[in-house]
Amino acid sequence: MKNNCIFCNQEELILENELAWARYDKYPVSPGHLLIITKRHVADFFDTTTDERRALNNLLEEAKKMLDRTNSPDGYNIGVNCGEAAGQTIMHLHIHLIPRYQGDIDNPRGGVRGVIPDKRIY
Repeated sequence: MKNNCIFCNQEELILENELAWARYDKYPVSPGHLLIITKRHVADFFDTTTDERRALNNLLEEAKKMLDRTNSPDGYNIGVNCGEAAGQTIMHLHIHLIPRYQGDIDNPRGGVRGVIPDKRIY
């Protein structure tokens, strides 16, 4: 476990494959908010191998199918924070799979552009 990284310890595991695993976010922004995490300790998406990216994508698809069955969301946001300037606080790659529900915010236009609030609505 690198520097006691919380994502190097696969606790509360929901799904997994050879190179990645998933858990519910401890601070969810919506019901069903999942994190897809590499098993190998890497800082961000740009440090992953081709095989890891394939495994992450496969697990994203599996997680979406599971959430479609269990939560029936109306849409999804997929987000990755790479570096402190992008808001990354845990320096171990994790992809947010955020289920979205009709009416969860007044105007969802702009989606992930909302990381810079003044640029979300265009």
